[in-house]
Amino acid sequence: MAYKSLHHFINKLEEQNELIRISAFVDPVLEIAEITDRMSKQPNGGKALLFENTGTSFPVLTNALGSINRICLALGVSGLDDVGSDINKLFAELAGPKTNIWEKLGTIPTLGKLSAWLPAQISSRGACQEVVHAEPNINLLPVMQCWPFDGGRFITLPMVNTKDPFTGIRNVGMYRMQVFDPKHTGMHWHQHKVGARHFEAYKKLGKRMPVAVALGGDPVYTYAATAPMPDNMDEYLLAGFLRKKKVKLVKCLTVDLEVPEDVDFVLEGFVDPTEELAWEGPFGDHTGFYSLADWYPRFHLTCITHRRDAVYPATLVGVPPMEDAYIAKATERIFLQPLRITMLPELEDLALPVEGTAHNIALVKFRDYYPGQAYKIMNAIWGAGQMMFNKLLVALPKDIDLTNADQILHSLVNFVDPERDLMFGKGPLDILDHATPTQAFGSKLFIDATNQTVVMPHLQISINDVKELLERETSRVKNFNLNLLNRGISILIISVDKQAVTNVKSYMQQLFRCQELAGLRAMVAVDMGDAVTDLSMLTWFASSNIDPIRDVFILNLNDGYPARVGVDGTRKAYPQDNFKREWPNVVAMSREVVDHVNKQWEKYGIGGMVESPSKQLLPLVAGEGPVVKLNS
Repeated sequence: MAYKSLHHFINKLEEQNELIRISAFVDPVLEIAEITDRMSKQPNGGKALLFENTGTSFPVLTNALGSINRICLALGVSGLDDVGSDINKLFAELAGPKTNIWEKLGTIPTLGKLSAWLPAQISSRGACQEVVHAEPNINLLPVMQCWPFDGGRFITLPMVNTKDPFTGIRNVGMYRMQVFDPKHTGMHWHQHKVGARHFEAYKKLGKRMPVAVALGGDPVYTYAATAPMPDNMDEYLLAGFLRKKKVKLVKCLTVDLEVPEDVDFVLEGFVDPTEELAWEGPFGDHTGFYSLADWYPRFHLTCITHRRDAVYPATLVGVPPMEDAYIAKATERIFLQPLRITMLPELEDLALPVEGTAHNIALVKFRDYYPGQAYKIMNAIWGAGQMMFNKLLVALPKDIDLTNADQILHSLVNFVDPERDLMFGKGPLDILDHATPTQAFGSKLFIDATNQTVVMPHLQISINDVKELLERETSRVKNFNLNLLNRGISILIISVDKQAVTNVKSYMQQLFRCQELAGLRAMVAVDMGDAVTDLSMLTWFASSNIDPIRDVFILNLNDGYPARVGVDGTRKAYPQDNFKREWPNVVAMSREVVDHVNKQWEKYGIGGMVESPSKQLLPLVAGEGPVVKLNS
């Protein structure tokens, strides 16, 4: 389905009871974020929110794609697997064997459909140019500050349009933009992104790089800007395919670029590769931790155009689950088919659990034909586009439901021999991964749980004995979680005091040698106090904080039991860790803003009070800034 405008999509959300309008004044600085955080973490993603009174001329839309139902509405499908099925049919029509001339001619209608999805430029002005600000001022827009330690206000849903200066091929990426002053923002493109490569090409030429930033319009545009498209493929072709209607582009007024004619805002300008970089950040990121300040290009604003009825779209990212988790789920389902078609025909399914914040955890299952096939899958996935950033990859038996945590964990403890089935590697990592000693490069872990020929010994363990042992360890163990043990999964979770436990690996070895834990298969240590009782939060915290080669231990104690696994998911920000990089803080709202929103809640008209997710997260914030400050 093609939406004529963002208003069209908003009306659709309202028809489906997927949107709440808030007419009371809400401040774009922190207050909108706190309300959105509470809503986005509700079951099934809560509702989209339209803040109608922002102190500017424009309303703010948040959490618009923050549920399976809303992302499906945006893409015009009944289920996310429908898009992958369409891709599969299209490929079969074009690439399937043809036995005669008539079958070859039969592909012509399919080629016609493809051409109908190609973006096309119109000669007239677009709806996005109904109002023109030749003297631009970014403060016209209700740009949000999302979190207390952010470096300022950030545009969080920009569709950044650039072109390769040599080939003219367009790229549309999503790179946050920090507002520096009325005419300048940052341009936060990472070194792995196409926008950054275009920037480097312009640097070689010594020329200014034209940039056009689009906001709003058909939500498919926003999704396409986030999608991991192959290099040199136009995101607006993907948008045309998804909406089954070509994207109409209009020429910008001050730069030689085109944008969709029906978006809400266009910020035109340039980046000058000859000038010094700007200090950008910090920013509360989708990892659930702050991405710390660094040097990035400065975007110079030359013109703002917008629709008369423009709506400013924004997203909030932070500790999962949030809106980006549902966008990532769409990508997982949509791009599974191309991965099968081009590289891995045996792949049955792939899942990126929300706790892994897109890159930390990936689960796969496949049709197993020959020895070592799991390792072929591993190499292919770690070499496939943005999957190169994956840190923990688990291959599971084909009868496992990749959304069933208990099935997955039972496979790990019952079929994985740590000395046989764990493989460590190295490679590129997301630049936002804070746990690796070297930015954007570190270690990876592959776990092969597909070998079911040998079942690991079933080990008995007394829950009461374990509890009594840990209660005697209160000087070093601040809290513990026996939930998995109670479900028959031989994994113990402890929250340690790193002032008392200066070497986590040694302490875990000591605990494993205790008679009460002799039957234990694995132990995970974190430093998160009472929050250790939430298994989803613990998975996010531990997977974010590990560099596998450093923090995952195979412990063979030569005591007649199989090797155990220890995982050090603590923050490496204590003096004894000797970690050379700064360690970022957990993203949470300030107590002052939480209290303010509590007091104002009835005025918002959202319904019954929803508790702030930051209540549970604030104890994990160490210090008064984006960088962790811990003493030992």
